[in-house]
Amino acid sequence: MGVPPSRPADRALARPRRRPLAALAALVALLAVGAGVLVDLATPAPRPADAPAGQFSAERAYQNVRVIATRPHVAGSAANDEVREHLVGVLRGLGLETEVQDAVAPEAGQLSGAAGGATVARVRNVVARLPGTASTGRVFLVAHYDSVQSGPGGNDDAAGTSTILEVARALTTGPRPRNDVVFVLTDAEEACLCGAAGFAADHPLARDGGVVLNLEARGATGPVIMFETSRNNAKLVDVFGRAAPHPVGTSFAVEIYRALPNDTDFTAFLDHDFVGLNSAYIDGGAIYHTPLDTPAAMDRGSLQMHGDNALGLAREFGRTDLRQLRSGHDATYFPVPGGLVRYPGWLTLPLALAALVAVGALGWLLRRRGRASAGRLAAGVGLTLVPIVVAPLGAWLLWTAITTVRPGYAELLDPYRPVWYRLAVVALAAAVLFTWYALARRRVGPAALTFGGLAWLALFGVLLAVLVPGGAYLTTLPALAGALAGLAALATRLEGPWPVVAVTLAGAVAVVVLLPPVVLLFPALGMAMGGVAALVAVLLGLAVLPVVDLLHPQAGGQRGLVALRARRLGALPAGAAALAAVVLAGVGLAVDRFDAAHPVPTHLMYALDAGTGAARWLSHEDAPQPWTDGYVGGRTDVSADFPGLGDGELRAGPAPAADVPAPKLETLADTRSGDQRVLRLRVVPQRTVRLLTLHVETATATVRSATVAGRDVPVKARDGRWGFGVVFHAPPPEGVEVTLTLTPRADRVNLRVMDASDGLTGLPGFRPRPADVGVVGSHSSEMFAVARTYPL
Repeated sequence: MGVPPSRPADRALARPRRRPLAALAALVALLAVGAGVLVDLATPAPRPADAPAGQFSAERAYQNVRVIATRPHVAGSAANDEVREHLVGVLRGLGLETEVQDAVAPEAGQLSGAAGGATVARVRNVVARLPGTASTGRVFLVAHYDSVQSGPGGNDDAAGTSTILEVARALTTGPRPRNDVVFVLTDAEEACLCGAAGFAADHPLARDGGVVLNLEARGATGPVIMFETSRNNAKLVDVFGRAAPHPVGTSFAVEIYRALPNDTDFTAFLDHDFVGLNSAYIDGGAIYHTPLDTPAAMDRGSLQMHGDNALGLAREFGRTDLRQLRSGHDATYFPVPGGLVRYPGWLTLPLALAALVAVGALGWLLRRRGRASAGRLAAGVGLTLVPIVVAPLGAWLLWTAITTVRPGYAELLDPYRPVWYRLAVVALAAAVLFTWYALARRRVGPAALTFGGLAWLALFGVLLAVLVPGGAYLTTLPALAGALAGLAALATRLEGPWPVVAVTLAGAVAVVVLLPPVVLLFPALGMAMGGVAALVAVLLGLAVLPVVDLLHPQAGGQRGLVALRARRLGALPAGAAALAAVVLAGVGLAVDRFDAAHPVPTHLMYALDAGTGAARWLSHEDAPQPWTDGYVGGRTDVSADFPGLGDGELRAGPAPAADVPAPKLETLADTRSGDQRVLRLRVVPQRTVRLLTLHVETATATVRSATVAGRDVPVKARDGRWGFGVVFHAPPPEGVEVTLTLTPRADRVNLRVMDASDGLTGLPGFRPRPADVGVVGSHSSEMFAVARTYPL
């Protein structure tokens, strides 16, 4: 049985028919608030090279970006050596105590090396210190100076490295800080976070911990977001809120990042009980880890924002008593125009419950005042699920349709020019919301729909408070503000200007709280997960329903043509939004085409078994592009032949064998005692390579302990033919010494060694990419691997 049509008495929280000017004023006010939010998220203008010495200048920093990102410079390469020499020269030129930490370091954090075992690297970190006058601890500014093999790293992380150089220059022009400031430019971050792990674990300056400010980039533009903190961050966040000139960051982002398997150098410091903040700009992700990540691609406004925040925080932490930074709880925080709102995390659940109670009180009062029956209120709650479910689903279907037309998007984090697609998703969410509201409003009335929206916001707030406390504010605060506004409006019996003022203020709270996540979630998650941003956009729409209803045409108790015209007029926003979604998606497809400046990404590797002479082309692409399709065919599991390339199936195709030697395995010692066999080996590359791997065949022996380059490593076996393995990044030309303790004592042990370099040019059968075909951002793109089995 259907819900009966709404009665004339079942009105919204104000009387729109009588307040057209108030309705317009409310809309203008919300648009102004939204504009303020967007302006606050914009990057600042870059300062020129002749800016005052004590200020951060993006133009001065950019000169270092151009030197650092001249070409790809992976850990261990000659190009990386040149970058390191430049960094040391700049820091010593500032009069800072500067050294190079040369060490063998293990991987950090949650990373699992391609070996399925232990990952190690030779790292050379650049470390400089500005001594404090009466130090209470140390402040560490951290960025990595190595790049991926497939790009020069103009943003990732020449941005962070050049920011630190410019901050160091600015700090040396003024009075010395109270606390020591240490500048740590790490090596081998892209490979395994090994540089940061080696510094945090072994360097004397890291022995007592301290505050870490890690600077990253995962794109080319956008605001710098403080997206990760150490735990119990309340005091750290308070410093960030008052000292960073552009404090963009949310506790929701911190909660989400903690749950993800992603890592940066910051992870290595957290593993050793440091505290601190991790920041990056993340928009423009299409160039991430690709040849297009050049200095010219950098938004210098983002670089300026990085520097302003880093310098402000370095100065504030430089004068703060660092012994007082630990607190017993996390803070809830989010950006607002002009600053950062923050409150103790222990308030999260009480506020969520208060919002739920306030919404319940609103429902009770709506029923008591005759604005809506209990049945209509229940129907409003049920019907509100429709846009909450349909909008994200629609965004997913839209992107599925777009990637069907443009399959190259599947290998990109985001399109090259994503704005049109993002606007299309927002327009689609608006179309869903307006259509639902126009239809459901006639059935249950605006009061019931307003209650339903606030009820779901409050329920989500309680759920988030329990599961993801840092994100509860997203729905708790709009629900609480909306419920209080409704109660205030009903208390005035909907007379005078106060109901309009109340619902407008509540709408403004929703815009301030929910608009930044809509904007920031797109680059953070990519268009493939645009449905998350669509969901937040719908929640924002639900929170401002009372203001929307001020603009809704009212048929009142009228019948016939007048009511029909009112309903048609009410459907206009839905139709306009739906049309906008289609047009915007079409414009995106027309504008964002692949060309020489925006090439379609492809992935290709070459793997040679030097023992059998068999070679293969390999690709990670799920649906190979036409260029890749000329090399590979069906899927195959290559882990049995090339365990150093990881587990899982790859696209594969036959390739001509190159005349390239495999790495040599030298036996330095072979001793047997009881049921154990100890092998001391040296793996020696026969060419310039980025990494070496060694694996032990599962059927022949079990590894009980292992030492790599004199360092004990954890023994982590994996399933399959090849069990324990080790990857060594940036190996020296003389090779890497490995000691294995094996059981049972076996007369024959099979060892699989592999090395890998970068670049496919010159290999037999390789055809250079056309101008509009590019390289996907992957640590294995363009890899040339050679493997061989040695029985011992």
